[in-house]
Amino acid sequence: MIGRLRGAVAEVAEEDALIDVAGVGYVVRCGSRTLSRLPAIGDEALLHVETQWSEALGMRLYGFLTRDERHAFVVLQSIQGVGPKAALGVLDVLSPPELAAAAARGDKAIVARAQGVGPKLALRIVTELKDKPLADGPTAAAFHAEIAAGVHAPPPPSAAGEATAALMGLGVAEAVARRVVEHAVLKLGEDAAIGALVKAALQELGR
Repeated sequence: MIGRLRGAVAEVAEEDALIDVAGVGYVVRCGSRTLSRLPAIGDEALLHVETQWSEALGMRLYGFLTRDERHAFVVLQSIQGVGPKAALGVLDVLSPPELAAAAARGDKAIVARAQGVGPKLALRIVTELKDKPLADGPTAAAFHAEIAAGVHAPPPPSAAGEATAALMGLGVAEAVARRVVEHAVLKLGEDAAIGALVKAALQELGR
């Protein structure tokens, strides 16, 4: 079982990345949030890996930038109806601390924003996660104490996040939506209004 990879980023696709470790290329499936935060092509990356195998798909590697993300990915799949794709979708929308805070509040609406997660599944996720740790290792107790104290309560949605969601509502793939919105933010500034970001992002798509 592969638990971690350290190597150069060789390629980044829409759903996976190719990591070159001493001349061997590993295809690692990642969420769009992880893919967008990988180092530039040729630079070194460290990915925490969850190895899964099935008769239909064979062996697949799922990569994350932190150990807690990998742990949350595993915990999410222990919930009935949540497979790898839905688990990655949830972690694209919410980091582990934000997901734990949402579960503590019973906020199914924010979980339902994840691709492939409907209202019923979102309710099941927040209900079952109330009793399951989303942090791994010796910091887990402190992590959940902070959740209970509200330290990790998620911030209000950013203009960039809302603009990305608007583009996805128009049928734009999430990875593409994030990329063009990031370009719009660089062009217009972080204080730009949602409408202006959407307009600039659509212009970028039209090029």
